[in-house]
This record gives sequence, structure tokens and C-alpha cells, in this order.
Amino acid sequence: MVWQPEIDELHYRQQLAQQMGGEEGIARQRRRGKLTVRERIDALSDPGSFQEIGGLAGSATYEGDKLVAFTPANTLIGTTRIDGRKVVLNAGDFTVRGGAADAAVGNKGGYAQRMASEWRLPYIRLLDAAGGSVRTFEKIGRTYIPVSSSTPGVEELLCKVPVVSAVLGSVAGLPAVEACLSHFSLMVKGISQVFPGGPPVVKAALGYDITKEELGDERTQIYEAGVIDNLAENEAEAFDMIRRFLSYLPANVWQMPPRTEPQDDPQRREEALLSVIPRSKRRAYDPYAVLRHVLDHDSVFEIAPLYGRSRITAFARVNGYPVGVMINNPRFLGSSMDLAAGKKVIRFLQLCDTFHLPMVYFADEPGFMVGLEAQKQGILRGGAEMICATYRTRMPWITFVIRQLYGVAGQCHDRPGGMFKRVAWPSANWGSMHIEGGAMAAYRREIESASDPEAAREEIEARLQAIASPFRTAEAFNIEDIMDPRDSRPMLCDFIETAQDMLQTQLGPSAVPYMP
Repeated sequence: MVWQPEIDELHYRQQLAQQMGGEEGIARQRRRGKLTVRERIDALSDPGSFQEIGGLAGSATYEGDKLVAFTPANTLIGTTRIDGRKVVLNAGDFTVRGGAADAAVGNKGGYAQRMASEWRLPYIRLLDAAGGSVRTFEKIGRTYIPVSSSTPGVEELLCKVPVVSAVLGSVAGLPAVEACLSHFSLMVKGISQVFPGGPPVVKAALGYDITKEELGDERTQIYEAGVIDNLAENEAEAFDMIRRFLSYLPANVWQMPPRTEPQDDPQRREEALLSVIPRSKRRAYDPYAVLRHVLDHDSVFEIAPLYGRSRITAFARVNGYPVGVMINNPRFLGSSMDLAAGKKVIRFLQLCDTFHLPMVYFADEPGFMVGLEAQKQGILRGGAEMICATYRTRMPWITFVIRQLYGVAGQCHDRPGGMFKRVAWPSANWGSMHIEGGAMAAYRREIESASDPEAAREEIEARLQAIASPFRTAEAFNIEDIMDPRDSRPMLCDFIETAQDMLQTQLGPSAVPYMP
């Protein structure tokens, strides 16, 4: 037992670290309705799987050579397992100095980030930190050039492994930016806010008072700005979202996405698909019903459901294989792509291409959003970015044209190379622009010079509608095939099965870097 005194000292220090910010700090955390950092780690991890790194780092007080007080660093890092898979975890402890950078002790965040990159493991951030503090100036006796030791290398990390950021408190400064330096981000209703600078900084810079909730809760960050992807009702749901998101992805880009045991008949043909699209073009339908009828039962995990709502983006499974899925949502903007939907789709395409998920698109695209407000937001530049993002992808892609494809936005169902398949339902229609409205633009002189302009317009539109049948397009082989909608799932299952060999040839980093 030669080293027993040192082992006793080790256990004593580990016990002190378990106390985090002490009783008062923990009590404040609970009053805010938040779990402590160690409770969060336990709630997310498989039981007993967390292996802490740097747990002895902190600020110590000595009397002679005897340790009399110890405050641990406010960043916990280590490896853990989520549903059996090892990941690297970086979690902020708000009970110690509100998560401020001056209590971080060393570069534990940078260490964890490098470890995830070099070990090729998914990287999870549990963010509950205030970022930089002017207290640091007094502590070190000077100011400093703002350079983060943990940010360099994140651009490579995002091209290698899945990165998830969960905002679990009031997060400002660098931690707020780290929320965006991820493939998937989420926040919790009632306890989470995100901003570059909080209310005191806004007051000093702009002269007005605002609460942290008004400044950075889900109203601005999810619904309006789309800075954060998903909203959880509580922390338990947040941890479930993290598990579900990771379940569709490989541990790194050198691996195939994990297949689960199929629980659904690949030959299932749903009669409801014959009626899901109304004959009237003015009537909306339930896009989620289309997904339920074609994809594996209960396999859809929607990403950013509250932003850019005219396009649904989700992970799902097809005969057990993970896929990326998109479908236009006629209940918002009539399915038209506005700037918000375009930004969401671009990020989603990058995500699926990076981690080798085939793309399944149920297309009902009437075109880019028109009007003055869309113009002010820069819809044309957004549309140009959308085209480039689509054409840069390389993953296998299948498009079911279920209703409409119009204009330049309609082109974004296509990929001019690689493994691409396109089919249409009988409900499909398409063109460079809509007949309604387009007729007035193309036949203005003829219509305005008629004795009855309204009747003339209706006659021209009826004439054009008569030749708008998708079967005429198929006669010219301008669409590969028109299919019975009930055959969509069997066809999709066959395509995704065939795509696996192609995906094997694409393993490794994409030639186009991931941009958050």
C-alpha cells in the first residue's frame, strides 16, 4: 500500500470536483429549472459509460501543502456512450462562475474537439455558458486580442464527424457561435436563450432595455432566424432528440450510415396514395401523410420544423436504411420556396451529402416566392445559392414529382450527374412558369385588345391547360416515367437498396466542405 496516501488524495479531489459550484450554485441552477451538468451527462449517456478527462482541473487553495478549497473548471469533457456508440462530450457547468471563460481552466474544449476529430468520434456540446468576461482582464492584468483556442480546426471537424450542440441555458459569446458550428442544434423551451451579447451589452451598445427572453429565446432563434434547428419541451426531450439524430448517421464520414432491422414491408402499397393529392390545384393536402404512406413506419425525424416551413426536411428510414427526405408543404406559402426554406434546404443537402444519406424528394415546387418582401430579402441570390448547393451534391437522389415543378426553383429537384432517378405521379404538372399568370404575361396584347379581355384570357388558359397533361411530357421522354402512386414505396426501397453500393464508393470527406 505504498501509494495509498496519494490514492486517498485522488479520491478526495474527485469528491470535491463532484460538488461543482457548491450548494449555492447548484441551488441557483435548480431555481432556474435546469439540471446540473453531471445530471445532464447521466441523462444523456448509457448508464456508467461516462469517462471524464481533466476532472482534476480547477482552482485550488492551499495552506502550506494542504489543499483546503477547490473549485473545479466549469467545462467537463470526456467520452461516453449513447445507445452503445462512443462519442466525445463537452459540457458547460453554469454553477461555476456562470460558465464564464475565466473559470474554464486550460483549453479543455479545444482538447475535446481535437479528440473528436482525431479519434473520428461524434462530438456533443451541452452548452450552458456565458462566454467571455471582463473579469478576465483584471485576473490576468491586461486585455488581449480575441483569439479562441478552441475554434481552429472546427471547419475540419464538421467535415469528418457528426457535431451536435444543445443550448441548455443562457448562452452568449463563443458558446453561442458554437451552437451554430454544428450539424444539428436544439434549445429547450423556457430555459434557453442564445445571443452574441446579452441585455447589458445591448443596453451599452444600443441604449435600450430588453429581456434575455425577448432577445434570444425560441421566438427569435428558431421561428424567425433559424439559428437553432429544433425546440425541445424539456431537457429529457432534448436528450432524446440528440439520440435520434445520431441514430441515422455514421460515427464518421469513413463509415456507412447504420441500418436497423427492417420492421415494415418493402412491398407495402397504400391505397390512400391514390387520393392524397386533390384534383383541385387550389386545395392543400397533408404532406406528412405522404411520408407516412411511403417511408418506414414511425421513422421520420424532422429537422428545423419551425423554420422555413414551406419545405419539410427530415431523416427517415427506407427498409431500415437511413435517408434524407424533403417534401414541399402546401400549407405554408403554397409550397413556394422563400429565403428561409432555401437556407434550410441548403444546410440539409450538405448534411446528407457529408454523411452519405441518399436523398428522397417528394416534389411540389411552385417556384421561388415572389413579391416585394421576397425581393427585399434577396430571393434571387438565395435561389442562385440553392441551385449551386443542389448541383454540388453527389449522394444518390430520387425525386417523386407529386404535384408541380415550376421555374428555376423547380429545377432544384434535379441533379445533372451521378445516381439520379426521377418519376412522376399522374397528379404532376410543370413548366417554366404557371399557366395562370403566365398567359397574361405572354399574351398580354392579344388579351387586352379583345372585346372581352377576361373571356379571352380564360380561353387562352383553357387552350394551354389542354396540352399540360404529364402524359404528353412522357411522350417526348421529358419525364422518365409516370407511375401509380401506390408503387412508390416498392420503387423507393429498390432504389435505396441499389444505392448502397454507390455510397460505398463515396466514403470519406466530401470534395465540398460543410458550411454551417
